[in-house]
Amino acid sequence: MNHKTPLNVLFLCTHNSARSILAEATLNHIGGGRFKAYSAGSSPRENQQPNPLGLRALQAAGISTDGLYSKSWDAFAGADAPQMDLIITVCDNAAGEVCPVWPGHPATAHWGYADPSEVQGTEEQRMDAFRQTLQAIKRRLDLLVNLPPQKLASQLIQTTARNLAKEA
Repeated sequence: MNHKTPLNVLFLCTHNSARSILAEATLNHIGGGRFKAYSAGSSPRENQQPNPLGLRALQAAGISTDGLYSKSWDAFAGADAPQMDLIITVCDNAAGEVCPVWPGHPATAHWGYADPSEVQGTEEQRMDAFRQTLQAIKRRLDLLVNLPPQKLASQLIQTTARNLAKEA
């Protein structure tokens, strides 16, 4: 892997409003230029926006929310889209769905997280669910970004990313 070329990572969820957005923003924040993160949904609702509590959790953690928006995974299946090196599903629904055929046959892994936007209760309880999910995602992404470059080589990245699903 050329150190000047970042590893493109796409995080997928159903609506692209919570977990995948948290993962995209966090990896871009901590990736040190070695990673370029994106996110998308298999079936975002019409006029879908990132969950406001997710954006607040990111901002409270000092992570930029600039440029975050919900989009369909179709945006990454076209020939003109950036080619992904690794695709990670972060919700169980998306993991079971039939994915598009991705250009370049990227590595894939599934890291399951409960959906913080489904938590009921006070705003503080709901906010806490987003904070906990963000912390869980960040723990795993910290492991990813601290891997030695050879673990991120194209022939190893799928095994490495799938092993990280068992960590943190």
